[in-house]
Amino acid sequence: MTFLPAGVAEREVGHPQRIAGNGERSNLAAGEGSDALRQRHGACAGAIARIAFEGANPVYRGDDCAAHGNNDPQRQELAPAELEQRVAGRSGHIRFRCVLGPKNCSRSGRAKSDNMSNKMWGGRFRTGPDAVMEEINASIDVDRHLFREDIAASKAHAAMLAKQGIITAKDARAIAHGLDTILSEIESGNFKFKRALEDIHMNVESRLAELIGPSAGRLHTARSRNDQVATDFRLWVRTTVDGIDAALRAYQYALAEKALAHAATVMPGFTHLQTAQPVTFGHHLLAYVEMAARDRSRFSDARKRANQSPLGAAALAGTAFPIDRAMTAKALGFDKPMANSLDAVSDRDFVLEAMSAAAITAVHLSRLAEEIVLWSSPLVGFISLSDRFTTGSSIMPQKRNPDAAELVRAKTGRIVGALEALLMVMKGLPLAYQKDMQEDKEGAIDAFAALALSIAAMTGMVRDLTPNVARMRAAAGEGYSTATDLADWLVRRLNIPFREAHHVAGRIVAQAAAEKLPLDKLPLKAMQAVDKRITKEVFAVLSVDNSVNSRVSLGGTAPKNVRREAARWLQALGKRRR
Repeated sequence: MTFLPAGVAEREVGHPQRIAGNGERSNLAAGEGSDALRQRHGACAGAIARIAFEGANPVYRGDDCAAHGNNDPQRQELAPAELEQRVAGRSGHIRFRCVLGPKNCSRSGRAKSDNMSNKMWGGRFRTGPDAVMEEINASIDVDRHLFREDIAASKAHAAMLAKQGIITAKDARAIAHGLDTILSEIESGNFKFKRALEDIHMNVESRLAELIGPSAGRLHTARSRNDQVATDFRLWVRTTVDGIDAALRAYQYALAEKALAHAATVMPGFTHLQTAQPVTFGHHLLAYVEMAARDRSRFSDARKRANQSPLGAAALAGTAFPIDRAMTAKALGFDKPMANSLDAVSDRDFVLEAMSAAAITAVHLSRLAEEIVLWSSPLVGFISLSDRFTTGSSIMPQKRNPDAAELVRAKTGRIVGALEALLMVMKGLPLAYQKDMQEDKEGAIDAFAALALSIAAMTGMVRDLTPNVARMRAAAGEGYSTATDLADWLVRRLNIPFREAHHVAGRIVAQAAAEKLPLDKLPLKAMQAVDKRITKEVFAVLSVDNSVNSRVSLGGTAPKNVRREAARWLQALGKRRR
């Protein structure tokens, strides 16, 4: 069975309005699968796929095999005509449709199509597209997320055409008014998207023609869908990056607030997931503030390079009309027009760069999510999450699961996967535009939606979590975490090389382990048996408090360092928030 994409989850980063269904084909509600699923023995020539079940289908019952002349329960074949399966998403649905089958086939094996050749580009075509061609070619279920950008770019283009005398001012006004009407229709859910029109550009232009008549056809003067979609997507990426930046800033602020409150809360620091040295919880959280700062910097760099206008590059070679590309670039908030028309329509590095930043950000989020999962386990017990960010079990009444953190960890794979997928799409494409690039948006839109949700979830969990200060402190002293402090004391007081001090401290740790004592409880005589020059002053450095207080070097975990850095971040982030 071959399933063809007929929709995409309606997710929008930074866009509060939900877009309505495509308006041409109904979607199955939950539980309607039995009506859409038909089973039949055999298939006509031209049905591209079928699937045989061994025995009755335990999920989709009530089929009408008998009505189709198939009474053999041991071999039933799925007739995929008009098969739709709706998969619920966070803010929409994904539909998969198998478009060919017995009911859709003619004797010639060609799928029936009631569509005439496309009025936007079909001048040289005599017939409409095959149903499969229509399915694989349509992108409206994805690129309708770009409706605001498409309308804004079209208004800028129309205004420029009028200023340059390429169209009349009257036509430009009619176009602008019609586009505003279309924007309102889409935002209110009253716009009818048509799959036969393929994409957001032709859906908008077709509706514009219905509203204002032949003047709508002048809008596409001196532009192509190639520069149009590149412009729309750059605008969308720019807006989305701005939204991600604001979300990351809020995440940093939450981390810095929690860090300031716990600047002196001692916890174990780990290497290889083994107790290493005492640190403070505030210091640990500030590490993620720094990571998020670099993430924001990468997004900022990506935005700068994305903020150039492809509009006016047309299909690939520019245009003979006397257009003003600087005018449209300025109207749309771009820094400048792109310098090469081939490059303008044929590269998607602006998406790749933003998605690369997204992937790195997701990895950073995933690392803290993993720590939250570990810390909240009763076996570790460093933190607790409230009911707001945990879930229960359907069978085990006692469970409190950190599902939000686990899902952030999992969504990282989707985000990284979307980046890798687009890299594979782009790797072998000659100049200029190729239809392969239609696949640039679905993964990116999904990835940025997943990232925005992940950042929001992590921000909420950071604000929500409550550290178990006593448990953290007790764990910080386990595993001989102050052994490095002992070695440092030997260097300072005995003036011996660090390598020698490391060896002496190691022997003392071994003795303490043999006697099952912490370092600060090991008798002085036991230490002097290893090195007689050790004095009772050594005990001053063996407590976890003294250990963290002594780490005053730049970037160190000393509480006064943490308070200073947390306050600095809060001041900087607070100013930007205002």
